[in-house]
Amino acid sequence: MNEDAANTLATQWQQPITEFMAYLHYERQYSPHTVRQYQTQLQLAAYFFAEHCHDWFSVSSEQIRRFSMHLRSKQYNPRSINLKLSCIRSLYKFLKTKHADNPQLHNPAAGQKGPKFQKPLPKNLDVDQMLQLLEIDADDALAVRDKAMMELMYSSGLRVSELVNTNLHDIREGEIRVLGKGSKERVIPVGKKALEAIEAWLKFRPLFAHDEELALFVSKRKTRISVRHVRARMKEWGIKQGISANVHPHKLRHSFASHLLESSGDLRAIQEMLGHSSLSATQVYTHVDFQHLAKVYDQAHPRARQKK
Repeated sequence: MNEDAANTLATQWQQPITEFMAYLHYERQYSPHTVRQYQTQLQLAAYFFAEHCHDWFSVSSEQIRRFSMHLRSKQYNPRSINLKLSCIRSLYKFLKTKHADNPQLHNPAAGQKGPKFQKPLPKNLDVDQMLQLLEIDADDALAVRDKAMMELMYSSGLRVSELVNTNLHDIREGEIRVLGKGSKERVIPVGKKALEAIEAWLKFRPLFAHDEELALFVSKRKTRISVRHVRARMKEWGIKQGISANVHPHKLRHSFASHLLESSGDLRAIQEMLGHSSLSATQVYTHVDFQHLAKVYDQAHPRARQKK
């Protein structure tokens, strides 16, 4: 649906969406991409409901079921249908909180299940591929920076947004403090190899950063590096290092989780380090064969083990 179509939505349908988007952006601290995703899905649903209902408050459970059946008839895949239903449920949760004084307001999407689908397993690099990727001949400052970024992502399982938002003071005494989704703060260990790579980058950083700049990683423009720039650089390094698979930030996060789980088997600890709100989000990594060895991070992580 294009922007012109969105602008034709009646106020009673668009206004709740607009308020919900502001809530997601300012209070939940969702990324602009995620907010746009919610908006697109909810506007699509609103056009369907508007043919039969006056506003969001008059939508019934039967209308939700009809919407789901309509999507199936249009050959939407199960994952897409479930995403749309999830967005609708979230909107009604917001409306119930906002209109708590209205006891008749209910969530018509509650309990409505979409078609079952098989979630794809996360794709990661094996340990040998990670070692190959990180064996960078750091002959210039930007190569040193990129190596430090990849070492840190693989060492601590950061999201790319968490990486670019990391400030100098966030890494102390072998730990990094990050602000994840929903403004949730967590502290994660940083491996020896990553600390060494960061220390090497800090020697070059003054060439690229103004004195008042807080960002740990900056670009040639002397400003905080962007998510897009990080993705582009990692893709380049994957090609340079001869990695057959496409290298991107989330793949390093998946590799962190898979490799740590192989060695420790401690799903709860990995959930905390990844910043997942529920264990079910982390359980996707249980396809990896467990080797119940070390429980301590320095012993479990391939890049953090101490040399004897």
